[in-house]
Amino acid sequence: MGSGNKIAFESPKSDNPQNPRFEFYVPYKQITSTPGYHWFAYYDKLETDPSGRYVLAMRTDFEDRTPTEKDSIEIGMVDTRDNCKWIHLGKSDAWGWQQGCQLQFIPNSKNEVIWNDREGGKFVSRIMNVETRQMRTLEHPIYALSPDGKWAITVDYARVNDMRPGYGYKGIADKYADQKAPKESGIWKVDLKTGKAELLVSLADAVAIKNPYDAEFTDAKHWFNHLLVSPDGKRFIFLHRWRFPDKERSKKYRYVGGFGTRMFTAAADGSDLRIIDPYNYTSHFIWDNESKNVLAWTKIPAYGSGFFLIEDSPKENIRQIGKGIMNLNGHCTYLKNPDWILNDTYPDKKTRMQTVYLYNVKTGKRIDIAKLYMSKKLGSEYRCDTHPRSTPDGKKVIVDSSHNGGRQLYIMDISEIVKD
Repeated sequence: MGSGNKIAFESPKSDNPQNPRFEFYVPYKQITSTPGYHWFAYYDKLETDPSGRYVLAMRTDFEDRTPTEKDSIEIGMVDTRDNCKWIHLGKSDAWGWQQGCQLQFIPNSKNEVIWNDREGGKFVSRIMNVETRQMRTLEHPIYALSPDGKWAITVDYARVNDMRPGYGYKGIADKYADQKAPKESGIWKVDLKTGKAELLVSLADAVAIKNPYDAEFTDAKHWFNHLLVSPDGKRFIFLHRWRFPDKERSKKYRYVGGFGTRMFTAAADGSDLRIIDPYNYTSHFIWDNESKNVLAWTKIPAYGSGFFLIEDSPKENIRQIGKGIMNLNGHCTYLKNPDWILNDTYPDKKTRMQTVYLYNVKTGKRIDIAKLYMSKKLGSEYRCDTHPRSTPDGKKVIVDSSHNGGRQLYIMDISEIVKD
């Protein structure tokens, strides 16, 4: 696809020192622009090809309402070495604001991407070679991919949409909407070559495991969300969530979205289920680079809320990371250099600024790299989180931001900070 030129970054700057809508503290560049609104969504997927040249994104002509089943999005990629040219790839009828259509490059591939779509009354996934434009369809959607690019795990997106709009997809009703924890709904493993899918863990399986920290949770309605395969491909994470039908029992979770959460890990075949965070408050998480621990924002009785490193082990082993520094929930990832954690915050209540920052595990030092404004008009479901993602070499960061009149993608150069 050619070599092209390098990105011409702008120098760090702020638009208004007294009342800024953006502050970049490192070199940066806006890589998408009107017409349309662009975003990539979640933070734990491969957004670029291995070289970092091509950046995947989605495009819509609106950004401030819930999508309907009639709303399609355009799928494309930005050529950062050809004046950030937009390259059309396809479209999707299966998407939400927070995780898009699970668009991502397939690991261990230089030119194949995958995304979810809707066809013939069911959710499917498309695999495209972005060089030849050859495309094939799998009869199941995907969520997270294995590091070898051979298989995926996925969820019941109709169920997710029923329980938490913005993360599931419109257009197909939940078959089991009247059931609290159906045995037919859960997590599937999908072979990316054959498209064959196998149910690994059902909602009934998860609810059958007692919860000593919420004895009434069997009365709630349950779903799975936020799946991620470990870097070594041997295990995967998922969040088991539930929501009570009555406000009274929901009060205990009013500060964490109104639902309870347990974090499980399992072997790649669904066996060896472990609850590594049983305390009902798990939020954002990421595997460490060695597949031994999980970094997660949660609430631990002995410590309170914070980021904790949780060993993926039958025996509990938890320690806090960034106490007093990483003190707000955010979308965390490890860079290629595992000394560095990339993270962000939700908008400050007064200034509406979201902070994107780096945290050094060894030194305990935090370095802010950007502060970006998000308007109140972008409601909770269709908010524009920055969801910071790094390029494969760990030297650049890409974010979604709405600070300049609508959601677009921005890339930042952090090579001087993280250099060895």
